[in-house]
Amino acid sequence: MIPGLDGLRAIAFLMVFGFHTDYFQFGWLGVQMFFVLSGYLISGILLQMKRRLPPAAYFLKFYVRRFLRIFPLYYFYLFLVFVVAQGLLFLAFKPKAMQATLDQLRYAALYVYNFYSAHQAFNSSRFLDHLWSLSVEEQFYIFWPLLIFFVPEKRLKALFLAGIFAGPACRLAAFLIYQSGMVESLRDPAPLAVYPLPFSYIDAFAFGAYIARFSIPHARRQLTWLGLGIPLLGFASQFAANGRFEPLLTLGYPDAMPDAYQYLWGYTLVSYWFMLLIYCVAREGLFLPFLEWAPLRYLGKISYGLYIYHFPIIWLVSQVVELNLTGRLAAASIAPVSLIISIIAASASYFFVEKPFLSLKERLASYSGVSASAVVDGVKQQ
Repeated sequence: MIPGLDGLRAIAFLMVFGFHTDYFQFGWLGVQMFFVLSGYLISGILLQMKRRLPPAAYFLKFYVRRFLRIFPLYYFYLFLVFVVAQGLLFLAFKPKAMQATLDQLRYAALYVYNFYSAHQAFNSSRFLDHLWSLSVEEQFYIFWPLLIFFVPEKRLKALFLAGIFAGPACRLAAFLIYQSGMVESLRDPAPLAVYPLPFSYIDAFAFGAYIARFSIPHARRQLTWLGLGIPLLGFASQFAANGRFEPLLTLGYPDAMPDAYQYLWGYTLVSYWFMLLIYCVAREGLFLPFLEWAPLRYLGKISYGLYIYHFPIIWLVSQVVELNLTGRLAAASIAPVSLIISIIAASASYFFVEKPFLSLKERLASYSGVSASAVVDGVKQQ
């Protein structure tokens, strides 16, 4: 594993957790970091596999390893959701919400929950809402290996740059389709329709893929200046559009970026900054003493389970807390209790559900000489 990346995973999760517990209004952007990280790691591994494996082994080993990494925990969680929702429905606890969850399980099971989230019939479920991003990831895993395999090495830069430009172009196309009324089933308003669609994140994955193969000039300098400039641009664009500023903790980009058409261009800017951050960590060792801190590394190691479990745990804890506590004490206790329970659940899941399947990866689909650490070595100066 590349030093620092588990720490970045942990930070991405803590951002999302902070958003869902109403502490960090910018925390929803943690999902963007996950997407850029996926583009970086998966593209680097695919490029190494393409150089070292025959075509059949390239596809078979990649998809088998992805299956063993993703499916066991995911479908175990969906089984738990089914059992819990049926139990709460039997107890007549929020029956409409539980029935909605049961009705939506099929979308999650087929990895199309993001398309359901963009549909006007969308009905929020605290057990399933967060799975839209995992649907986007899985759809990326289906198509990206094909592109990496069939595009010649000398055309990779063109492919990645095309992906970077395709992201905002697809968001613009989705917006124009929404405005035209051609697809009446799209969720209202436009930012909520654009937000969960897989095409909206092509640039995030492509940014990650780019740094798996090519270098970035003056990355640290860009990281610093854009770290200041991007929030200022966000606040300025909101003020120009609305005559007011969003709360400071949005960093200028509230959930789904509904103002000043930020949902068309803001995703690209934020993804570019995350690309710089990942590049500086992986290639230049920036922040490694902090990111390699053992507790942070551990959270990154179990981050898949943390992401899967945390959202319903927050909701369940809030239901219990609000029955027994009131006021500030209730609000202050939800986040720490939820985080502790999420860590316990994700740890148990990692060791008893995920790890047995992870151990099969090397036995069933090993590829010698190909590893995540080879991603760094494979970057060439351009």
